[in-house]
Amino acid sequence: MGIDPGTNKMGYGIIRIVGNHPEMVVMGYIELSKLGNSYLKLKHIYERVSALVRQYRPDAVAFEAPFFGENVQSMLKLGRAQGVAIAAAQVLDVDIFEYAPTKVKIAVSGSGGASKEQVARMLQKILHISELPRNLDATDGLAVALCHYYQSSGSIPSSSHKSWDEFIRMHPERVK
Repeated sequence: MGIDPGTNKMGYGIIRIVGNHPEMVVMGYIELSKLGNSYLKLKHIYERVSALVRQYRPDAVAFEAPFFGENVQSMLKLGRAQGVAIAAAQVLDVDIFEYAPTKVKIAVSGSGGASKEQVARMLQKILHISELPRNLDATDGLAVALCHYYQSSGSIPSSSHKSWDEFIRMHPERVK
């Protein structure tokens, strides 16, 4: 299971491995923007992540590490959201992993500077997703799950590629 922490929307994705091939089980996002205060958001995150872990029983939950910006208040809120999600998974004895945003992008697209849309399109090819969701927070969570699979299986690319075509040529197994 992969989670892209957020304070308005928290993306998640779950994959299973069949043979050596990842398959999407589910992706979505936890809507938080309509909840009144930050404490209600934290409670909702805990409840939803706990429910997802109970329902799907993942072997691990991987998180995208927060991007360090200049707004300290935003970072504090994001850190709290991530911490609550981690606690929800750990209470249920699930292993936790964390990946930098650039590592997730490199793992999925071959480029640490890939846009959300580029990552989503690569996921669509790799996981044979017929239609992408309108909200790409869901694909961000799915990308974290796929990154963890590549990392744990030892097949994560170590550097960026010059183009999408080069990435596909170098990793044809990812876009069958």
